[in-house]
Amino acid sequence: MKMVKGLLVLMAYLSFLVVSGHAIDSPQYTLVYSQSDFQIRLYRQSSWMSATVHGASFNKSTKDSFHRVYKYIHGANLNASHLVMTAPVLTSVTSSAHGSEYTVRFFLSPKYEESPPQPYPELNLQFDKWRSHCVAVRVFSGFAVDDTITKEIKALQTSLDGYLYGNPAVVEEKNSYTIAQYNASYHLTGRINEVWINISGLTAEGCPSYGGKY
Repeated sequence: MKMVKGLLVLMAYLSFLVVSGHAIDSPQYTLVYSQSDFQIRLYRQSSWMSATVHGASFNKSTKDSFHRVYKYIHGANLNASHLVMTAPVLTSVTSSAHGSEYTVRFFLSPKYEESPPQPYPELNLQFDKWRSHCVAVRVFSGFAVDDTITKEIKALQTSLDGYLYGNPAVVEEKNSYTIAQYNASYHLTGRINEVWINISGLTAEGCPSYGGKY
């Protein structure tokens, strides 16, 4: 029920942006499976500008990385271009024995997906192109903070375990997940976030398999 409510709020929020004249670009997807507590989406190819740091805290690492991206979209690029904000902003987290790597990604609108403005070298940003792939998604509200994220990831993993039992599909990059945030930090209420986990092998749903690399 909480998941359904979250999805309704997300649709209402995106509808408000369009109706109020504040339409924003977002990565396009097809919904291929849905339960009350999670979805599987097939995302189309997309382009992102990303910043990576190594850290121990989701909140601090996201803030530090997004600061570099923020400079880029507000003119710190070789064209002095100011890019229109898109959604969601992603933070992909990969854990290893050496610590966690946090990568904040800014979605590039179709205008820039092939040839975006080049960032200033000192920002140390990377241009990423993602191939079409499937993502398991769980919606949650409030602020995305470390404790909440841990709980939501476990909930999505539990849902996936039940769904994938006896299914040829697999979870890619088992030490990795992504948090999608749709709201600016000054929005204190009605916040929408998502946990994303990449999956592959659902051939009936059209989910390709790349062996963990998109």
